[in-house]
Amino acid sequence: MATNTERSQGSAGSNGPDTNFLPGDQQPRTDFLVFGITAAITAAILVWGLVAADSLDSTTSTVLDWLVKNIGWLFIIAASGFVIFSIYLAVGKFGKIPLGKDGEKPEFKTVSWIAMMFSAGMGIGLMFFGVAEPLSHFVTPPPGSDGTIGSAMATTMFHWSLHPWSIYAVVGLAVAYGTYRKGRKQLISSAFIPLLGRRAEGPIGKVIDILAIFATMFGTAASLGLGALQIGSGFEVLGWLGESGTLLLVAIVALLTLAFVASAVSGVAKGIQWLSNINMVLALILAVFVFVVGPTVLILNLIPTTVGDYASDLVHMSARSAAAGDNGETASWLSSWTIFYWAWWVSWTPFVGMFLARISRGRTVREFIVGVVLVPSAVSLVWFSIFGGAGIAEQENGIDLAGRDSTESQLFGMLDNLPLAGISSVLVMVLVAIFFVSGADAASMVMGTLSQRGTQEPSRWVVIFWGVSTGGIAALILWTGGEDALNGLQTMTIIAAAPFVIVMIGLCIALYRDLSSDPLVRRPRISATKATTTPAATARE
Repeated sequence: MATNTERSQGSAGSNGPDTNFLPGDQQPRTDFLVFGITAAITAAILVWGLVAADSLDSTTSTVLDWLVKNIGWLFIIAASGFVIFSIYLAVGKFGKIPLGKDGEKPEFKTVSWIAMMFSAGMGIGLMFFGVAEPLSHFVTPPPGSDGTIGSAMATTMFHWSLHPWSIYAVVGLAVAYGTYRKGRKQLISSAFIPLLGRRAEGPIGKVIDILAIFATMFGTAASLGLGALQIGSGFEVLGWLGESGTLLLVAIVALLTLAFVASAVSGVAKGIQWLSNINMVLALILAVFVFVVGPTVLILNLIPTTVGDYASDLVHMSARSAAAGDNGETASWLSSWTIFYWAWWVSWTPFVGMFLARISRGRTVREFIVGVVLVPSAVSLVWFSIFGGAGIAEQENGIDLAGRDSTESQLFGMLDNLPLAGISSVLVMVLVAIFFVSGADAASMVMGTLSQRGTQEPSRWVVIFWGVSTGGIAALILWTGGEDALNGLQTMTIIAAAPFVIVMIGLCIALYRDLSSDPLVRRPRISATKATTTPAATARE
C-alpha cells in the first residue's frame, strides 16, 4: 500500500494533490464526530432490538413498505444508470486515464486482484443463492416471465452480473482516482470535492461518510446472517445437530466475528489476499466437481441459453416496477428480489468500492471497469449455470429441492444427490466461513478508514470495534427474526441503503467532472487549440 508521503507528491502529469490531503500525516487520527455519531446510533439500534424486538421489527417493516412503494423506482432507475455510466467511461476518452501516476505499474498481480475483489464482492451470496435463486425463478416464475429455464437463469444473471458490478465500479473508481491520481484522502466524501469543493470537508462530508459506514455495516451484517444460516443448515444436513436454532446461529456469528477481526488487524496483504486465494481454489474445486458429476450437458447448454435470454430480456427486466396492475404481486416480488438486490449491492458499495480502490492502484480506468464488471459477471454466469443447472435438473427429475424447509438448505439438498455428498457439504461450509471472514475483514477495515480520516492503515481498536459491531448487528437480526430471519436481513439492508443511493448519484456527477479535468484528457484538447492559433494557421486563414 502507498504511504501518505508517496501520495502527497501527486501524480506525474496530474494537477497535484488536493487540499484536503494532509502530507506527512502518518498516524491514524480518529474523526470523533463521524465515529461517535455512528457508534451511538448503532448502540441504540442494538439496545432497541434487545429490549423491544417486536417494536423494532414492526417499525422496520413499516419503513420497508414505504420505501418499496415510494422509492423503489429510484433503485431501479439508478442501477441501470450506473451500468450505462460505467460502459461510457470504459469505452470513451476517459478509459486511458491511470489510477495513479503516469506509467505506474499495478500493485497486485491480475490473478490475486481478481480473487480479492471477487471474494470481497459477493462470495457468500453466490454460495447462498447459487442453487436457490435459479430454482426459485424456475418453480415460481417472476411476474411477466415465460417460465422457461432460460428465463429463470436470465433473471438470476440480471441480479448478479452487469448491474451489481457496475454499482461497485462507480464507487471504486471515484475513490481510486481521487486517492492515487489526485492525492486525496481515501474517503467517500473526498470524492465529492469536484462537486462540493471545500464543503466536502465540512458537515455535508461528515454526513456522507456516516451514511457510508451505516450502509457498509448493515450490508455486511446481511451477508454474515446469510452465511450463518447456510452453515447452520449444513450442521443439520450432515447430522451434526437435529435442528440449528437461533442460539447456534448467534454462536456461529460470534465465532466467525472473532476470526474476521483477527484477520482484519493483520492487514490486507497478510489477511484478505491469503484468504481470497485459498477460497478461489476451493470454489474452483467445488464448481468443477459439480460440473463433472452433475448434469454436464445441461450446464454446457445453459451457458449460451442464459446469455441469449439475458440479452433479449434485459430491457424488460430493467423496466419492471411496482406500476404493474396486478394487485401488488410485482411490488411484492420486487421487494424480495430486485429491490433487495439493488439495495444490497448499494449497501456494499462503500466497503467494496473502497476495497477495490485499495487493490487497484496502477490500473487504467478501462482496465478497472473491464476487470471489475466483465470478469466477475462471466464467473457468475458459469457459477449459476453449474449450480442452478444442477438444482433445476434434480427438480425436473422429481427431487423437490424447492419444497425443502429453508432456502439455505437447497444447496446441501442438491449435493446430497451427488457422489461424496458429505465431503462436498463440508467444503461448502468451509467456503462460506472463509467468504464470511474475508468479506467482513474488508468491511471492518474500510469502516475504520472512514472513521479515521481516510487512513489506509486504521488503528486496530477501531477495526475491532466495527468488526464486533457488525457481528452484533447480524446476531441481533438473526435473534429477533427467528424463523423469518432472511426477511429481517433483507429489510434492514434496504432501509440502510436507501439514503446512500442518492449519495451514489452525486458521486457519478463528481467523478465525471473529475475525469473531465484530467491532464490526459485536457492535453489533446489544449494541443488542438494551440494548433489552430499558430502563425502558420493564422496565415492560412
